Amino acid sequence: MNWTDLNLNIAMPEIVLLSALFIVLLADLWISDANRKITHYLSLLTLVLAAGAQYMVWSPASTLAFNGFYVADSMSQLAKMVMYATVFAIFVYAKPYNQVRGIFKGEFYTLSLFALAGTSIMVSSAHFLTAYLGLELLSLALYALIALRRHSANAAEAALKYFVLGALGSGLLLYGISMVYGATGSLAFADILAQTHVMGGSPWLLKLGLVFIVVAVAFKLGAVPFHMWVPDVYQGAPTSVAALVGTAPKIAAVLFAFRILVGGLDTMSADWSKMLIILAVASLVIGNLAAIMQTNIKRMLAYSTVSHMGFILLAFTASMVGFASALYYALAYIVMSLVAFGVLMLLSNEEHECEEINDLAGLNQRNAWYAFLMLLTMFSMAGIPPLMGFYAKFTVINAMLGVGHIWLAVFAVVMSLIGAFYYLRVVKVMYFEKAETERPVESGLPVKALLSVNAFLLLLWGVLPDSVMQWCIAAVRQAVAMQ
Repeated sequence: MNWTDLNLNIAMPEIVLLSALFIVLLADLWISDANRKITHYLSLLTLVLAAGAQYMVWSPASTLAFNGFYVADSMSQLAKMVMYATVFAIFVYAKPYNQVRGIFKGEFYTLSLFALAGTSIMVSSAHFLTAYLGLELLSLALYALIALRRHSANAAEAALKYFVLGALGSGLLLYGISMVYGATGSLAFADILAQTHVMGGSPWLLKLGLVFIVVAVAFKLGAVPFHMWVPDVYQGAPTSVAALVGTAPKIAAVLFAFRILVGGLDTMSADWSKMLIILAVASLVIGNLAAIMQTNIKRMLAYSTVSHMGFILLAFTASMVGFASALYYALAYIVMSLVAFGVLMLLSNEEHECEEINDLAGLNQRNAWYAFLMLLTMFSMAGIPPLMGFYAKFTVINAMLGVGHIWLAVFAVVMSLIGAFYYLRVVKVMYFEKAETERPVESGLPVKALLSVNAFLLLLWGVLPDSVMQWCIAAVRQAVAMQ
C-alpha cells in the first residue's frame, strides 16, 4: 500500500483542521492571558482554513478514502460547512461572555476544535470504527468543556452526569456493534447492507444489535427516555459551552444515525422505524410538557430540544423525503439555537448570569433590536410562519402524510401547538413585563452584525426555503444512491 491508495485529498478538511488545531494548541502555551485574543483569532482562522479546504475539494460525487473507512459526499460536505460556520459564530458570540466569566482561555478553543474534528469524522464515517472514533473524540472534548468553570459545582455535576451517561451510551453502542459484526462478519456499512440483503432475513443477533444501536443513537440525540443529561448539561454548563453542545453535534448525530440505520441497516427499516416512532412520540410528549413547567430558560431550551429531536426521529420513518426533512430540520434547529444562546450570552454580565425566563423581562425596553431577534427565534421554534422553523415542521408533517402516517402527523401538529405556549411566554416576558434593571444591553459590532445575520436567515430561509431544501434532497439522494 502507498499513500495514493489512501486518497488523502478528500480528507483535506480534517487534515487542515487538525494541523491548524495543533498549531493553536502549541501557540497558546506561550500566549499570556492578556493576549488571549490571539488564540481567539487563530481559532477563527482555523475554521476559515478548514472551510476553504472543504470548498477546494468539494465534489458532487461520492468518494471513499482510507480503504473504505471514510466517505466524502454531498451530505457530509454540507454538514461540515454548516458546522464550521456554527462554531465560528459561537466563538464570536462567546468572546465577551467568556471574558467576564474568567473562561476566556485556550482550553475553550482547543477543546471546541477537537469536538468539531470529532463531528467531522462522524459525518464522513463509512465504517463503525470511524463512526465510533469521531463520537468519542467529540464526547471527550465536551466532557472537559462542560467542566471548564472549575469552581462551579453545577458545571462539575453536569460534566460528571454527562460523562457517566455518555460512557453508558458508548458501551451500549459498542455492544450493538459487536452483535452486528457477529451476525454479518463486517463493520463497513456498505458490506453490512450487502450481507443483510444476502441473508434475506434478520437473525436474532442482528436484531438485538440493532436495539442497542438505536438506544445509543437516541442517547446522542437526547431523545426520551435517554434525555436525562440534556437539561442538566444545558443548565450546568457555561452558556457558551451549552451553545456548542446544542448546535453542531446535533447535525452530526443526525448524519451518524443516517450512516448506520440507512447506510448499513436499511433492510431492517421496518424494525428500527417502529422503535424510532416510539422514541419520537415519547420525546414530543415529555419534551413539551416538561418545558412548560420550567422557569429556567436554559432548561426550557433543553426540553424543547428533546421535542425537536422527536420531530427529527419522526422524519427518519418517512423514507427518502423524510431523511431530507430531518437534515433540513437539523439545519433550522442549529440556526435557531445559535440566536437564542447568543442573546442569552449578551444578557449575562460579570455580576449576573442570564438563566431565568424572568431575566428577559423588559428586554424590549433595554434593547429593542435584540428583543426582536429573540422574538424571531421563539416564533421560529414555535413553528409560526413564515419563519424557518415553520417550514421545517411542515416538511416533516408532509413527509408523514406521504407515507400514510396520518395519526403521527396530527399528533405532531398538536404537540407543536402545545410547544407554542412556552415559546410565546418568553415573548410576553420580553415585551409586556417591566425590566428589573435599566442597564442597557451592549455588544461590539462583530457580535451585533453576526447575530443579526444569523436571525435574518430564519426569515430568509423561511420565506425562500427551496434552495436549502433542494440541497438537502440532492445530498440525501446521492447518499442513498451509493448504497
